[in-house]
Amino acid sequence: MHRSQITIDLAALRRNARTLLRSLAGSELWAVVKADGYGHGAADVAGAALGAGATALCVATVPEALELRRDFPAARIVVMGPAGNREVGQARDARLELVVGSGELPSGVNVHLKLDTGMGRWGLSELPAPPVEVVGLMSHLATADTDAAYTEWQIERFRRATAPYSHLTRHLAASAAALRYPSARFDAARCGIALYGLSPFGTDPAEDGLEPVLSWTSHIAQTRLLREGESTGYGRRFVAERETWIGIVPVGYADGFRRDLTGTQLRVAGELRRVVGTVSMDAVAVELDRDLPVATPVVLIGHGVLAEEHARVAGTITYELVCRIDSGASRARRVVVDG
Repeated sequence: MHRSQITIDLAALRRNARTLLRSLAGSELWAVVKADGYGHGAADVAGAALGAGATALCVATVPEALELRRDFPAARIVVMGPAGNREVGQARDARLELVVGSGELPSGVNVHLKLDTGMGRWGLSELPAPPVEVVGLMSHLATADTDAAYTEWQIERFRRATAPYSHLTRHLAASAAALRYPSARFDAARCGIALYGLSPFGTDPAEDGLEPVLSWTSHIAQTRLLREGESTGYGRRFVAERETWIGIVPVGYADGFRRDLTGTQLRVAGELRRVVGTVSMDAVAVELDRDLPVATPVVLIGHGVLAEEHARVAGTITYELVCRIDSGASRARRVVVDG
């Protein structure tokens, strides 16, 4: 039996893509599939997104783009991170598009100029008159999930700066703005987290009509009855106040189940149960109300167990949680379903 199973539902991803396209009301959907599709499998999700109406793929690095180019020879692929000299040549040969936010423009490759409108990270402080190699103009919103006033200020700044060049493809919105700010749509939106059915706002994704694409399941490998005063795990962080059954699940922080997820809830035999004690490298303990047989199903993410709730407990965001799940064959069984 595998330690755990990661299931990717491509039909759910296509439904999310169509939900985003409805929100965009005519603007293009560009699927962000960097970091191996946020841990979902870049090639699988890229194919599903393109099939559902996405018109481009966005990645962070040239090597990520080159991997996708083998599977998608005709797709439009935009590299959003900086590229070195050697990588510019590779991008030219592979017909990739590069984002440039500083320095000289590379020759012989389509370019998107990035304007810093308030993120304070990558980007030009002022937008020059775009030369012929430039096919797009872009920026990145800093607070689309938290601060409406600052977001609207960035949108207007981008609108004014790019107005003379409306013949070029202008793209500003990511998932949060695609769902909440019609004024940020422009010609295309670069959507990642919402495409995977995860909320950019840290709330239940169903509120925006989204369905989680990834589910993660395991099983009870052992149960133990703790007597009053007995503990489980490193540091004795959980000490039984009365006789308490615990179940040991063979997943830990080496698998991507973070050490700071103590206190979150998993679904065991269909019921929500609390994670107790210290999450270790290869195991986690859950508090039970009774003895359960070995191999009893445990849901870590999916089927009503929200990654957003795990992120709240850990003080992080869903992006980080799903990107860190180890789907390698030595740790998990990965299954892709469609329909």
